[in-house]
Amino acid sequence: MISFLVVSRFCESMSKLGVAERFADQSALADIFGIDPLKINKDRLYRAMDILLPHKKDLGHHLKKRYGELFHIDYELFLYDMTSTYFEGQCSKNPQAKRGYSRDQRSDCKQVTLALVVTKEGLPLFFEVFDGNRRDVTTVEEIVEYVESIYGTTSRVWAMDRGMVSEEVLEWLRQRGTFYLVGTPKGMLKKFECELLKSDWKQVYSDVEVKLAESPEYQKEIFILCRSDARAEKEKAMAKLFSDRIEKGLEKLLQSLTRKHRPLKDRDKLQRKIGALLKTNSRAARLFEVIVEGNEKGLHLIWNKREVNDLWSDLSAGCYLLRSNLPNDKMTAPDLWRSYIGLTQVEESFRIEKQDLGLRPVWHQEKERVQSHIFICFLSLVLQRTFEQGLMAKGLGRSARKVLQELRGLKSMDVIL
Repeated sequence: MISFLVVSRFCESMSKLGVAERFADQSALADIFGIDPLKINKDRLYRAMDILLPHKKDLGHHLKKRYGELFHIDYELFLYDMTSTYFEGQCSKNPQAKRGYSRDQRSDCKQVTLALVVTKEGLPLFFEVFDGNRRDVTTVEEIVEYVESIYGTTSRVWAMDRGMVSEEVLEWLRQRGTFYLVGTPKGMLKKFECELLKSDWKQVYSDVEVKLAESPEYQKEIFILCRSDARAEKEKAMAKLFSDRIEKGLEKLLQSLTRKHRPLKDRDKLQRKIGALLKTNSRAARLFEVIVEGNEKGLHLIWNKREVNDLWSDLSAGCYLLRSNLPNDKMTAPDLWRSYIGLTQVEESFRIEKQDLGLRPVWHQEKERVQSHIFICFLSLVLQRTFEQGLMAKGLGRSARKVLQELRGLKSMDVIL
């Protein structure tokens, strides 16, 4: 019954009730699995979910074996990232359902956070469900230890985004001999200003250049400077967007001071609104000088937009910095960049789970049922990613959804003679 749930979600994401009342009768899946369609109902599907969770670690060992047999995976690079998924309802019976930073822009809903580890090919290895307000950086030690207990520790490299790590976490990884490749905060780039001015860059993509750098302050690590023309254009576009937002916001505040019906006369309230506007668009806040004049009888707002000639902004446009504790002869700068860019495989897996496999919103209210729902979505993700690898091996692209659309045209019937 669990296999039926997983494959049905891969084919057509819908609720357990929808699977029981519509999908089971309209597909040949029950025949393929040898299940009587009359025995598929929502209660049996829910009971199947209840026995799923204890098999989580066994699944890890099974995936390690099968991926190796099917695709000869070497497990040298683990890509790790976090996301969140939100609930409909109060979820009073689930202690993990809490409000936190929502990647789905649904801060009005309770949520859980979801950790996912995949290979460089995008094949899912492991998932974990945490409290909705769990900070990403606090999950790394737990995930690394658990995953390496299944896949081993030899020559493993962990690639993570900058929000996943702190100096304390990196020191913990170094002490246990774990290799890592992570992003860094933008401010750290300032320490490599001299390196940015040099010309020994290596082109790794049509608009991306990289180079290795060292720092006397961090002698146990190497740094990879990256420069992208597309990223520079994006940064300029974002700066213009924030600047335009501030100007529109200030114009709106000015209108509130001069309107005929109940004009704004509270200076403190006006200054709070200005502060909130600049904070929300902080990337362009330094360009504006805002002055409030007048008294309680009438306020006036004046602002000037400064033209800033910032040499550092021009030099660092489109640049970002990676860091790793791998030996210098282990991987080149282009190899390290390509490994880090592999994190897009995790982002793609999150997109598949949320859009194609119906991970969100979560309607279950109890903790175990929520984790089982996420487990089923993970298994469906494994199925889709494995299917995609098989398609690519046959030279058929990698669009599993397109193949499913083609297969929907096939009909199944029983002929009795």
